[in-house]
Amino acid sequence: MATIAAQATGILRGWARCLSGVGLTLGTLFFAASLTPTLVPRTHLTQGVLAGVCFAAGYGLGVGWRWLWAYLELPEPAERTRRIVNAVIAIICAAVALTFLWQAAEWQNSIRVLMRMEPVASAHPLKLCLVALVTFAALLALARLFRLAAGAIAARANRFVPRRVANVVGTVVAVVLFWSLATGVFFRAAFYLLDSSFRERDALLEPESPQPTDPGRTGSRASLVGWKELGRAGRQFVAARPEAADIGALTGRPAMAPLRVYVGLRAASTAQARARLALEELKRVGGFERSALVVITPTGTGWVDPSAMNAVEYLHGGDIASVAMQYSYLSSPLSLIVQPDYGLETARALFTEIYGYWTTLPKENRPKLYLHGLSLGAMNSEASVELFEIIGDPVNGALWSGPPFGSRFWRSLTNGRNPGSPAWLPEFRDGRFVRFMNQDGSRVPTDAPWGPMRVIYLQYASDAVTFFDYHDFYRRPAWLEPTRGPDVSPYLRWYPVVTVLQLALDMAMSTVPPMGFGHVYAPEHYVDGWLAVTGLPGWSPEAVVALKRHLSEDAGKAMQRDDEIEEGAYSNRGG
Repeated sequence: MATIAAQATGILRGWARCLSGVGLTLGTLFFAASLTPTLVPRTHLTQGVLAGVCFAAGYGLGVGWRWLWAYLELPEPAERTRRIVNAVIAIICAAVALTFLWQAAEWQNSIRVLMRMEPVASAHPLKLCLVALVTFAALLALARLFRLAAGAIAARANRFVPRRVANVVGTVVAVVLFWSLATGVFFRAAFYLLDSSFRERDALLEPESPQPTDPGRTGSRASLVGWKELGRAGRQFVAARPEAADIGALTGRPAMAPLRVYVGLRAASTAQARARLALEELKRVGGFERSALVVITPTGTGWVDPSAMNAVEYLHGGDIASVAMQYSYLSSPLSLIVQPDYGLETARALFTEIYGYWTTLPKENRPKLYLHGLSLGAMNSEASVELFEIIGDPVNGALWSGPPFGSRFWRSLTNGRNPGSPAWLPEFRDGRFVRFMNQDGSRVPTDAPWGPMRVIYLQYASDAVTFFDYHDFYRRPAWLEPTRGPDVSPYLRWYPVVTVLQLALDMAMSTVPPMGFGHVYAPEHYVDGWLAVTGLPGWSPEAVVALKRHLSEDAGKAMQRDDEIEEGAYSNRGG
């Protein structure tokens, strides 16, 4: 045992002697910068992983700089001088790290206070540093394994080509080898595992969502789409609609039960076949006989945000139909990575079928047609519409919430915003065609005139899914101009390289914040959005406040119930 401990100590000392002073300096600066706040609060575990990754990134840049210095044969300090300088650097780095760690809790609380979350008493610096150290060690080991592989390949190539050419060959082959292993072996295995897991979860039949007996509902025995073919998200969507009595009790007016149509992946083999099935089912239940029709593009798993649909159904007194179609089993981030075109193909197929039939109906008798999507659904929904296709007979409007940073139409409008309007809540021209909203509404006055089609983007300044940008790697984002969003920390600063890593983590944790922040859109803001899109008359300010309160209470109960169901499902399946 003592021999093993001595060997381990020797290995650690050898690694320490090999560490680069420049790398330690940049690594510590990156580590310290990673402790500053961005858009979403972090736990000590996630902060530790982020800090380790940032330290590794800074250290790698420092090592690269040191290599370039030596490669250019510039003068280098003596060994004794180098050791003294590195010792001084280590002391300074420790002081910088401790200073930033001491402020980490305050920085995290600056976000939590804005999001009405309980403040934390400590950032748990010891646990944080331990996680960061393990993360850095793993990445350093991987980097050194890469260097060994590149060196071995270069040594073999040197038998046939000059040394410097061999070094280039070794590096290129090592990059290809590691990339192939990462994407071809590990990524495929992980993708297969996740796909199987999500597919299995999608097939689960929840006891709290029994098959409907009403023949006018999708999933019933009379339906063109079987109950099992709806998938988990589809069954939840169809079963959770508000009833006419619930709507009437709140509004004090006669109400109808809204119609919800959904087609899951199991219903047909192609997107076009599922879209035709959705159209026929919508006609069967009488969807085109309602006053409004919403074409929904769901998130990656097929989930439709109940806050969005309940809001518009209550506003219409239930005189509304909606239709959605599943395109993946995976969550939105995974679908965006591995199946981006598939979601667009499905959204396009559904819109083409519904819009094509809708245009054949008499204008005075057909329902108003709206589009909706959240997150990846928003991106695919906006991309499903060809402007030149609908310009002669436009849809009535669209409400897109939390559009991902890759949404081309959203990006174009944001970049073309009026001078002086912030990137997190832009104004586009006179606001007749498109407006942006957040927790506080829109910058365009509510009585400003609209054109024939109304488009609303609902977005929070704290939503990293919307405001992540690869360009943040080397330039300050536009949404960090002096006037910031109401839910963005005043301590947030931009740092090269580090900020993009922070925002990438924020994007992965975007659903952690409470409702009304991050990527969790609140029903009261959907009410404002739908009122702007539909222009519905007859809603007094008092009635709107009552509706918002009712939907918020329902959403809170639903979230708690879903958490309990998920815990029970995982428990029943052995975790």
